[in-house]
Amino acid sequence: MDEWLKRNPQIRSLRVVAPDLNGQARGKRIPVHLAEKTWTDGARMPLSALNVDIWGNDIEQSPLVFESGDKDGLLRPTDRGCVPMPWLSTPAALMPMWMFTDDGVPFSGDPRHALRVVLDRYASHNWHPVVGTEMEFYLIDDSADQLRPPVPPRAPKRHMGGEILSLRALDAFDTFFSELYEACDVMAIPVEAAISESGHGQFEVNLSHTTDALRAADDAWLFKLLAHGLARKHGFAASFMAKPYAAHAGNGLHTHFSVLDSHGQNIFDDGGPRGTDLLRHAIAGCLDAMPASTLIFAPHGSSYARFEPGSHAPTGVAWGYDNRTTALRVPASPPSARRIEHRVAGGDTNPYLMLAVVLGAALLGIEAVRAAPDPLTGNAYAYDLAELPNSWTDAVVEFENSSILAQILSPDLIRNFLMTKKQEMQYYPTLTPGERIDLYLETV
Repeated sequence: MDEWLKRNPQIRSLRVVAPDLNGQARGKRIPVHLAEKTWTDGARMPLSALNVDIWGNDIEQSPLVFESGDKDGLLRPTDRGCVPMPWLSTPAALMPMWMFTDDGVPFSGDPRHALRVVLDRYASHNWHPVVGTEMEFYLIDDSADQLRPPVPPRAPKRHMGGEILSLRALDAFDTFFSELYEACDVMAIPVEAAISESGHGQFEVNLSHTTDALRAADDAWLFKLLAHGLARKHGFAASFMAKPYAAHAGNGLHTHFSVLDSHGQNIFDDGGPRGTDLLRHAIAGCLDAMPASTLIFAPHGSSYARFEPGSHAPTGVAWGYDNRTTALRVPASPPSARRIEHRVAGGDTNPYLMLAVVLGAALLGIEAVRAAPDPLTGNAYAYDLAELPNSWTDAVVEFENSSILAQILSPDLIRNFLMTKKQEMQYYPTLTPGERIDLYLETV
C-alpha cells in the first residue's frame, strides 16, 4: 500500500467500500495516513450495512440489527488494490473490500462472497469460467420534471430519435466518452467497444472477458460507479435503470460466459458450430433456474417494465443459436470462443449476485447432466413459451420457493435478500412516479 501511495502522491483521501445486496457502495472515507493500517488490519463496519434496503435503511426485524446487537464485521481488502476515482475534483482512491466475521469467516450476506462460493465449486472440477459483460445505460438530463436526453457538447440540439449504432450520436458525446475511456484505463477496467443504442441517449459499453469472474463482477460494479460520477461531472446523469423511459428501450446487463478446463480448453467447444454436450447441459441449468432467478435479474419496482414482447428483452424461457430474441443466445463465433450469452438481467442488477446465479445454474445443469430443449429459430416472442415472472410479486414468490436457488445461494443470503426486497415493496407503492424515478435513477 505504501508503494502504491508513493506512485500516486496526488491522492488526498480514500474510500473503503463494499457492495451491499442492492449493489450500492457502502463504506467510509479515511485519510491517507490510515491507508496502510486499513490495508493490513481492515476496517470495522456493521454486518447489517450490507443488507439494508434501497434507501439505505435498516431492515425491520432483520436478525442482523437489534437481535444481534447490530454487531460489527471486518472489511478486508480484495486483491484489486486501490482504484483511483477520476470523477472527483480532489484526487481520491477507492479501496474495494469484502466482509468477514470476527472469527475470519466470510460473511454470508456479502454478495461478493456469494459469487466466490460458486467459483470455488467450479474450481473443484478444475474449471474456470470466462466472463464478459455488456453495460447498457442512458445519459439523461434530469434538470426538469420530465427526463430527456442531454444537449450534446458537440451539437446544438438534443437527439430525440433512435440512434442504433450511430457514430453521430457517439461523437456528439465525444468529450464524455473520451474521458470515460481514460478513466477506465486508470481504474484498470478493461473496456472495449462503445455503441449507440436504440433509446434516446442510450449507449452500451462492453467490458472484456476475463478468466477471473470475481474481477468481471468488480469491473461491472466499478464501471457503474464511474459512469454515475463522470456523467455528473459533465452536467448530466448516467442511469442503469431497467426502464427510465416508458416508451423507449430498457437497459440490460448481458453477460457472456464459457468455461476453461485445467488445460485452458473451452469445455463448450466441439470444433464446430453446435458446441459440446456440456454446453447444452449448462444451457439447461440456466433455463431451469431462470424464473426463480428473475428477482436477482430484475430486483426493483421499475424493473418489470422492461420485459415487453418485441423489445429485445426476453419474456420467455428459451435459447437459440445467434438469436437475440431468446433469453439465452449462443453467439456465432469461432469454435474456440463458443459461449453462452445470458440476456435476462436488467442494468439495475447487482453484478455479483447476477453472476452467482447464472454461473451457479449452469454448473448445476452440467453436474446433473440436464438435457436442454431444442433451440428456437426465428422470433421467440411468437412461440408459446414458459414465461418469466411478469411482476415483482410473482418474482419474489418464485425466488422464495426455489429449490434450485437453495443449491446456489446460502440460506442467510436468500433470507436477507428477500427481506430487503419485501421492505422495498412495502414502501414503493407510496411513491409518486417522480419519486420512483428519483429513487432509482442513479442508485442502481
